[in-house]
Amino acid sequence: MTKFHSDEYVKFLKSIRPDNMHEFNKQMQRFNVGEDCPVFDGLFEFCQLSAGGSIAGAVKLNKQQTDIAINWGGGLHHAKKSEASGFCYINDIVMGILELLKYHQRVLYVDIDIHHGDGVEEAFYTTDRVMTCSFHKYGEYFPGTGDSKDIGAGRGKYYALNFPMRDGMDDECYERCFKPVISKVMEYFRPGAVVLQCGADSLSGDRLGCFNLTLKGHGKCVEFIRSFPIPLLQVGGGGYTIRNVARCWTYETSIALATEIPNDLPYNDYYEYFGPDFKLHISPSNMTNQNTPEYLDNIKAKLFENLRMIPHSPSVQMQDIPNDAIDIEEQEAVARDHADPDRRISIMAADKAIQPNNEFYDEPEEGTGAPKIGKPAARDIQSHRDTPKRARNDEDLSLPTKDSQSSKRTDAAGDKQFESKPKTSERTETTAGQKRNGIVESENNA
Repeated sequence: MTKFHSDEYVKFLKSIRPDNMHEFNKQMQRFNVGEDCPVFDGLFEFCQLSAGGSIAGAVKLNKQQTDIAINWGGGLHHAKKSEASGFCYINDIVMGILELLKYHQRVLYVDIDIHHGDGVEEAFYTTDRVMTCSFHKYGEYFPGTGDSKDIGAGRGKYYALNFPMRDGMDDECYERCFKPVISKVMEYFRPGAVVLQCGADSLSGDRLGCFNLTLKGHGKCVEFIRSFPIPLLQVGGGGYTIRNVARCWTYETSIALATEIPNDLPYNDYYEYFGPDFKLHISPSNMTNQNTPEYLDNIKAKLFENLRMIPHSPSVQMQDIPNDAIDIEEQEAVARDHADPDRRISIMAADKAIQPNNEFYDEPEEGTGAPKIGKPAARDIQSHRDTPKRARNDEDLSLPTKDSQSSKRTDAAGDKQFESKPKTSERTETTAGQKRNGIVESENNA
């Protein structure tokens, strides 16, 4: 956590509990904990789970063990370096992006929560390696940031994109804004990985939201991002009508898996929460859409102009790849050591444990042709190429050659075949005799 957050702030979160809050009055005011971000039992464990999920997903993407990683317990985009904000204590998104930057030159962050992703934007406001793109409600609305004029600073100028929206945003208008902007971002920025914050408070009927999106409109953003062949980390976010949050992230998990699921909800322990229709998808309300086409086109034109100001594919200084935050190979080894010997392992785990036959090994006596048992001396196959050539002697002449093998010939008439097996010694004597006769004839002519 201290890769982004300050040591004092992380220590404070680890120490505070509901029964000792009175001992941390100064720190609570300093770190903005207590009102929008209350203290509860298991606070630090919650922060660990949220941050660990995004970091582990980023490691999986870096190791190319998956194309899409999902952490619905993450997406806490308001948390700052030394401050909690908007129900967010630890910014798992920033830590996930920092992990992705170890392997990828550029990372794109896209936020479709109804609130502006101010914590992530602030963390990367001065760098050209991360582009933040937020679609949110703007005006007298928390956190009050995210104007289209906020474009970044220093090397990060023009790498912060903000699309401020008004109340009543529906599926059609949202899609008309989202797809053109993201298409231009992909063209100009060319990210190596994408982090998508899927806050569900932009859905119709949310207790704190004022948009009019359905699950299909919200899911089209996920589907469009998924259409690009780029590693994707999906995280959760806001959402205050809980049953709709469950609907939304279930549906968007199916989109990530390219799997269709029925609209009728299956029966389970929480079935009664989804009444009275017990359906997956929700219907939009009759609220007025205050986003006019002229207003949206004006914002898009500003964002396109900002994108034209950045160079294509910003360069990055070559450097060693830092160590991974999570050692996957070590975890797998520990899991194998503590595995129950009486429990059958999965086929995938068994395949990973099998040693491939085509592996190369450095033998202590490499090139001697005496491999260890169970390990092929793969490099011995090519060892003869390094052996220096030697002159042929009389013993080599006595060895059979290709010319000494049986060959079939046909006479001039073509109706008789016979086998000829010339001997090497006879051929050698004949050749020597011809040479001697040639020397005699040359002397007579002279």
